[in-house]
Amino acid sequence: MATIPKEAIKELIKEQKFNNTTEVMNAIKDMFRDVLQEIMEAELETELGYVKQERRSDDVESGVSKNYRNGYSKKKVKTQLGEVEITIPRDRNGEYEPQIIGKYSRNVDGMEEKILSLYAAGLSIRDISEQIKSLYDVEISPELVSKISEKIMPQVTEWQNRPLEAVYPFVFLDAIHYKIRENHQIITKAAYVVLGINLEGYKEILGIWIGENESSKFWLSVLNELKSRGVQDVYLFCVDGLNGFREAIGAAYPKAGIQRCIIHQIRASMRYVNYKHAKVFTADLKEVYTAVTEEAALEKLLSFKEKWGDKYPAAIKSWEDNWDILSTFYAYPPSIRKIIYTTNIIEGLHRQFRKVTKTKAVFPNDDSLRKMLYLASNNIVKKWTQRYRDWDMVLNHLALLFEDRYAG
Repeated sequence: MATIPKEAIKELIKEQKFNNTTEVMNAIKDMFRDVLQEIMEAELETELGYVKQERRSDDVESGVSKNYRNGYSKKKVKTQLGEVEITIPRDRNGEYEPQIIGKYSRNVDGMEEKILSLYAAGLSIRDISEQIKSLYDVEISPELVSKISEKIMPQVTEWQNRPLEAVYPFVFLDAIHYKIRENHQIITKAAYVVLGINLEGYKEILGIWIGENESSKFWLSVLNELKSRGVQDVYLFCVDGLNGFREAIGAAYPKAGIQRCIIHQIRASMRYVNYKHAKVFTADLKEVYTAVTEEAALEKLLSFKEKWGDKYPAAIKSWEDNWDILSTFYAYPPSIRKIIYTTNIIEGLHRQFRKVTKTKAVFPNDDSLRKMLYLASNNIVKKWTQRYRDWDMVLNHLALLFEDRYAG
C-alpha cells in the first residue's frame, strides 16, 4: 500500500502549524475526506465514460446527454477517525452508487457486521433498526436487515456440510422446537441438534437440521449424514426418551452404546404419579439410579416396584422396558458416568439458543431459523475453550474400554 510522501507531510505541517493532537486528527480527517472524494469522482468518470468538464459528442449532435453529472448530495459517514461529511457526486439517471462506500453503508468500519452481531444476539428487526439508527444515523428497513443476513447463508451451508472427525467418544442428540410459517400456516418444527465431544475433550456442535416434528426417521437421516461427513465411529450416544432412537442408532452405528437420559426418564415417570406422592416417589427412585453397581441398582428397582408397582404400574414398566439403555452408564467409571448419564450438556446449549430466539414468536421460514441458530452457535462455541475436567483420566479409560476401536 502506498504511503504519503514525507515531503507532503512536511508541507502539511508547515501550512497547518499544529498546536495539539486534536488539530492533527482533524487534518487527517480532512485528508481522508478528500481521498474519498477523489475516488468517487474517478468512479463516476469511469461510469459515465468522460472526465469532468469534458463535452460529450452526443451533447453536440442532439443537445442532450444520455447521462451526465447532476450535482452532489451530502452524506455523513462514521469512520474510525470519527464522523466525516462527504459530498457524493450524482448522475442524471441516478445509476451511480459509490463503490468505496456502498449504497446502504454510511460507515466504512463494519455496519453489516454490527447488524449480523445484533441479529445473532436475538434482537428483533425493529430493535436492530433502532440500534443502527443510534450508532450510524442510518434508517434501515426490515428488508435490508434480511438482505444483509442472507449473505451468510453460504457460510451456514458450508458449516453444515464441513468434514468431521472420524471418531467422537460421546455424541448427544436432542431437538428444540420452534414455530415456523409455511404455506400460509404456522407449524411447529424441530431443530435437530447434534453435539459431540471429540477425542481432545472439547465440545463441538456437529450440525443443526430443521425438520418436521421430532421423529426417529429424521434422526436416522441425520445420523447417516454424519457418516457421510466422515464420522466413522461413536462410542456412546446420549439421548432423550424419543421412541425409535434405539433403532435409528442401531441402523447407522451398530457398535455404539446408548445411554437414555436419566433426567428425561424421571420426568416421564412422574407423569403417572400423584403430586401428593411425588416427593417420596422421587426419593425412592433416586436410590435406584445412584446405586454404585448395576446389580445394586436392580435390587433397588425390585424394592421400588414392590412399594409402588400397584399404584403406578406404568411408571415402573417404563424403567423395566428401557433398563438396557438406562443402565449403560453403570459399566463405566465415575469420570465417564457424570458425562453420559444425562443430556444436560445439550439442554444447556438449548437454553442458550432460547435466550437468542425468544424474541421470535414465529420464524418466517426455515432459513431464518437456520441463520439465527448458526450465528448463535458461533458466539456460544467461542466460550468453549476448556476441555472436560480430568480428560486424561477419561481418555485412559476409553483406550482400555474401546481398545479395538480406539483412535487416539
